[in-house]
Amino acid sequence: MYSTLLTELANGTLVITINRPDKMNALNKDVIADLDKALDEVYNNAEIKTAIITGAGEKAFVAGADISEFLSLDEKGGSTLAKAGQDMVFNKIENCPKPVIAAVNGFALGGGCELAMSCHFRIASANAKFGQPEVNLGLIPGYGGTQRLTQLVGKGKAMELMMTADMIGADEAKTLGLVNHIVALEELIGKAKEILQKIHTKAPVAVAKVIACVNDAAKCVPAGFDNEIARFGECFTTEDMKEGTSAFLEKRKPVFKGK
Repeated sequence: MYSTLLTELANGTLVITINRPDKMNALNKDVIADLDKALDEVYNNAEIKTAIITGAGEKAFVAGADISEFLSLDEKGGSTLAKAGQDMVFNKIENCPKPVIAAVNGFALGGGCELAMSCHFRIASANAKFGQPEVNLGLIPGYGGTQRLTQLVGKGKAMELMMTADMIGADEAKTLGLVNHIVALEELIGKAKEILQKIHTKAPVAVAKVIACVNDAAKCVPAGFDNEIARFGECFTTEDMKEGTSAFLEKRKPVFKGK
C-alpha cells in the first residue's frame, strides 16, 4: 500500500513508521504522498482512534528533507513544494480531530523537526536531537517550522535556534517544552501507546474539540475564547456528555461511543 511507510493498527492506535533508514528517513515527494494517504486513513477509518508517527531504525526520526529534490527549483517551485507539504501532511496532522503524537527516535532535523512539531505532542528517546538547520543551505523552514517552533519554545529561543542552526538534545528540548517525555529508545513506542490508551478512555468528540481549541490558542486566533464557548455548548448535544455526566453521578466508569 505504501512504498515508504510501514503501518500497524492495534488497539485503536495506528503506528506510522517512515521507512527509509538508509536515507535517515528523509522526506521526499514519495514520503509526503504516502503520509497524505495514511493521514486520510486516520481521518476516515473509524477503527483508528489515535496515531503515532515515528521513524525506522535507531538513528533518525526524520533527518530532514531530501535536498537533492531542491536543486532544480525556482521561486515558484519552492513555494509550491512548501504549500503542497503543508496542505498534504503538516496542517493535516495539526488539524486532525484524532490525537497524533510523534515518537522521536534520534535525529529530527529540518522537515523532521517540523513533522514532529505538527503532531499534537512529542515523546522523545534519550538520543533524540532537534534542529532547524535550513540557514546552512541558504533556506528557511518551509513546512511551518518558523511558526510552530515559535509557538512551542517562544520567540527568543526560536530565533536563536533557527539563525544558528544549532541542534539541541532531548533534555534541552524537554526543558523548552518541545517534548513532553523522555524515555529509553526501547520504551519509546510503549510509552506513546500507554498515553494514547489513556486518551482512548475519554470522550472522542470532546478530545477533538480540545485539539481545535488548543490550536486556536497556539495561533492566537482572536475568536479563540468565543470558539471555546461554542464548542463547550456543542458538547451538550452529544451522547458522550450525557454518558459521562451520568457515569460520574452514578460512580461508575463511562463508556463513550464518540457520538
